[in-house]
Amino acid sequence: MRILRLSILVSLALGGFLGCRSSGPPLAVAEEVDLERYLGRWYEIASFPQRFQEGCVATTATYSRREDGRVRVVNECRDESFDGELRATEGVAWLADPVENAKLKVQFFWPFSGAYWILEVDPEYGYAVVGHPSREYLWILARNPALAPDVYAGILGRVAAKGFDVERLNRTPQPQS
Repeated sequence: MRILRLSILVSLALGGFLGCRSSGPPLAVAEEVDLERYLGRWYEIASFPQRFQEGCVATTATYSRREDGRVRVVNECRDESFDGELRATEGVAWLADPVENAKLKVQFFWPFSGAYWILEVDPEYGYAVVGHPSREYLWILARNPALAPDVYAGILGRVAAKGFDVERLNRTPQPQS
């Protein structure tokens, strides 16, 4: 039941993407994203608070290729503590723009889908920044549970320059290995 509730909340939030309009200049995305290199597990380093993520710690997103060419998305977190109940939801993503492959759509609950724009990706695919053109959604992801402080500070400066309110970012607790 908790997984169904999480899926519905994610879908409703993503469905809200459809009606969102950007209040600033057009949002630039990463010039090119190698989707095959993007696949795999990402740890959430920080994000804007969202109702569907309340109480989440140790949040991850895992992307894998589906037989139909789309991308399977599995979001997981632990409830309240690193030993808490595992919460998971599964969705699907696909290219929204064949010219700019950093613009995807993601769907967790039919018929709602939302913009998933890769704003920045490290040349080595060690971190990525994902947002929405409304600038109301933002996630900083990394291949490891932590980012070097100078890398994180650099990301904050660049997303602030894109019009995101970095004061809204919450660091996501991750177990340190």
